[in-house]
Amino acid sequence: MSDLVVIEFPSEARAEEVRHMLLDMQQEYLIELGDALIATRQPNGRIKLNQLYHPELTSAAYGGLWGLILGAIFFLPIIGAAFGVAYGALIGALSDVGINDRFAREVADTIDSGNAALFLLIRKMTTDKVLEDLKGVGGKVLRTSFDHSQEDALRAALAAATAAQSDTVPPDPVQPPPPPPVQPGPNGPV
Repeated sequence: MSDLVVIEFPSEARAEEVRHMLLDMQQEYLIELGDALIATRQPNGRIKLNQLYHPELTSAAYGGLWGLILGAIFFLPIIGAAFGVAYGALIGALSDVGINDRFAREVADTIDSGNAALFLLIRKMTTDKVLEDLKGVGGKVLRTSFDHSQEDALRAALAAATAAQSDTVPPDPVQPPPPPPVQPGPNGPV
């Protein structure tokens, strides 16, 4: 069974950084993603989807290969390849694998303009190691299919970034520094 997690970030660039971080974790076998989609709300209100996997391209490639093979058998390889590409692209476009685009658009409609939502379809993960690596990335959890303890752990890991950033805020440069303390001299304050 897969789990769905949706995290809102202040920009598409930040969501893309976290997606790359998770893909690197996948290379280390810490997490297995079924899909990772970024939905960005444009200033004009439109929703832009940035999908990780494009099933129509894969299907078109396989269709072209099989069309070429069948075309070679019947001495029409070019026509067979063209038919295979067209058929594969059609099948790929009709099959929505991973996160449903309509669902992603509905959720992305709730975020502020310019913000991005990272949708993750997680098949498996080593929870403690992934959450440790996600500490400090920021973001706000919008939806999950996790149980309450896992969802709370995810919220705490993401909130750790907000607390760490607020602790390291430099003083306001507009205010002058406080005057040095007055040192008493032998005849009173100097």
